[in-house]
Amino acid sequence: MSFFDYLNAINTTKKDLMKEDPLSEKDYVPFMINRGLSYFPDTVLYANEMNKYASVPKRWQFDFYLHSVKPKKRFSKWHKKEAYADDVKLLMKVYDYSSQRASEALDLLTEDQLKELRQQYSEGGR
Repeated sequence: MSFFDYLNAINTTKKDLMKEDPLSEKDYVPFMINRGLSYFPDTVLYANEMNKYASVPKRWQFDFYLHSVKPKKRFSKWHKKEAYADDVKLLMKVYDYSSQRASEALDLLTEDQLKELRQQYSEGGR
């Protein structure tokens, strides 16, 4: 069982998945459930409340959501880390920068400087 099954149970079906399968409690990931519910204006405060009480047992957290959140179809794309642009990857390789540092350096370089770096490393310069 995935955490999406738990989110679906909380949001729409209102089925008590932990009662149906007591061993499924280990599949409940509080961080991911809180994250999934934090995308919506009507559930963000519930997620914030559970973040305050992270030490509460998983069963209690699930019951809180199951009985507090009103049933509603909620859908949101999960935010994912963006793939690195070719220029960022190039700067990471050339200057041995982290991705964050390379992104910052990319803003500082002119187009001519970037073009020179691309040319130098595409010809097998290093």
